[in-house]
Amino acid sequence: QVQLVESGGGLVQVGGSRRLACAASGSIFRINAMGWDRQAPGKQRELVAAITYGGRTNYADSVKGRFTISRDNARTTVYLHMNSLKPEDTSVYYCNAEIRRRSYSVYADYWGQGTQVTVSS
Repeated sequence: QVQLVESGGGLVQVGGSRRLACAASGSIFRINAMGWDRQAPGKQRELVAAITYGGRTNYADSVKGRFTISRDNARTTVYLHMNSLKPEDTSVYYCNAEIRRRSYSVYADYWGQGTQVTVSS
């Protein structure tokens, strides 16, 4: 069993900051890339940010310069530091990870349940 548990969502004012965290646990041999997607009501899910095992990062154009993705030394927890938040950042944010459960397994994608971030003006 593998679990990705997000935390840190909530209500924040325009221009404010928030940090999301996602911890992976369970039967895990190795985690490769981790990242965050988001989905607002009536819109398609979109990639927000991703970080590879080696620490290379990738961001959606809409969040570049405002959001920072990072990972802990154990590479089991991923963070999303969100600054200068805008109303259009309001979404459910989902954590995802490429996980290999055994040394002989292939990588599979896992997702968290999502955490709501609401940016209020």
